Amino acid sequence: MGFERVRLGRTGLSVTRLGVAASYGTDEAMVEEAVARGVNYFWWGAIRTRKMARGIRAVARKRREDLVIVVHAVSRSRFAMSKLVHRSLDRLGVDYLDVLLLAGHKRRPDPWLMEHVNRLKDQGLVRFLALSSHRRSVFPELEEDKQIDIFHLRYNAAHRGAEQEVFDHLPEQGGPGVVTFTSNRWGSLIDPAWTPPGEPPPSAADCHRFVLSHPRVHVACCGPSNMEQLQQNLECLERGPMSGEELERMRRIGRHVYQKGSPWKAQLRAMMGVVSRPFRRES
Repeated sequence: MGFERVRLGRTGLSVTRLGVAASYGTDEAMVEEAVARGVNYFWWGAIRTRKMARGIRAVARKRREDLVIVVHAVSRSRFAMSKLVHRSLDRLGVDYLDVLLLAGHKRRPDPWLMEHVNRLKDQGLVRFLALSSHRRSVFPELEEDKQIDIFHLRYNAAHRGAEQEVFDHLPEQGGPGVVTFTSNRWGSLIDPAWTPPGEPPPSAADCHRFVLSHPRVHVACCGPSNMEQLQQNLECLERGPMSGEELERMRRIGRHVYQKGSPWKAQLRAMMGVVSRPFRRES
């Protein structure tokens, strides 16, 4: 049984379990292929590339109501945030953003920033607010006042701290949407050089299946570099949740990968692959 669509927490949005992000090379053809395979969660970030914007714009003309468009925002000023939202609407050819993602926060956003982004919601320019952070303790704090609708956080077989530090603190009903990233830990979980000796490495689809098998996770985002990688990621939707034996294998591999080396080395290697390729980024 494959992964069916779910409700994204208290937002009520119907989402596919796999989302597609821009950072590593998603282009127009990849967006169209993902939509053809049923994907509707598109994260324009962390690098907002023009080629993914063109892809979103093209599919939005045909099926805007079914898409969940997420725009990544690192702005910390009212002017910059407003400029980002209006420019994104123009570049994507839409009248509203489904999700504005406040990225990289180590603590609750300042009250003045929340007041401003809530004003954007009141104006109908943004429907829901998300927040991303590598500091897991911020998420239970955010859930106290429920101003943030969706949590974006790192979770994979090598980094499972979110299970106790975030997921266990969320209600079974009426909680936030939970979206994860780095399912393959910047490639190290699928790299034979990082996995235990004699152990075949998981596939990209396996990494997403592990993440999506957790009942608190609604969407796992991938950042494919090319069409082949997108196709490999999409396999997770057809294969569905992991068995207990498969989950334990992933945990075993994850423990080995975690002990083998710093995640920042893996991230740096992945990012070097991005900067070595030419791309046009939106301002």
